[in-house]
Amino acid sequence: MTRDAPTDRARDLRATQTQAEAILWRSLRNRRLGGWKWRRQYPVGRYITDFTCLEAQLIVELDGGQHSEAVVYDDRRTAFLESQGFRVLRFWNHELYEHSSDVCDVILRHCGGETPSPYPLPQGGEERSPANLQPSPPLPLLRGRG
Repeated sequence: MTRDAPTDRARDLRATQTQAEAILWRSLRNRRLGGWKWRRQYPVGRYITDFTCLEAQLIVELDGGQHSEAVVYDDRRTAFLESQGFRVLRFWNHELYEHSSDVCDVILRHCGGETPSPYPLPQGGEERSPANLQPSPPLPLLRGRG
């Protein structure tokens, strides 16, 4: 099976992430930031985004010093990503190093705050959690041909 170039490039970028990306990823992975699901080095069209939350239609880009020289490219890239329905937040690496909790607060606010619990409240108002969910009844056994 043939893979496409953006997917291969994204895999390479995930394996060689920058220090700033590693710091932010620790805050985003496993739904740690408000329960939102994030992907890192995610292809959108011909571009690979640093961090993407499909549920919130939000992309977070971390920019190092080289981006100060690539303003035209970044503007064109942002315009494309926005045309695909995403909002794009950009942070300088030094902002993340110096104020990571503030950066996470801004990201969470743009997501829309905490996500609702995946365990809806039952009629009685008692909160449901994995600990007090009732299992589904067992499925009937299927009999195969002998």
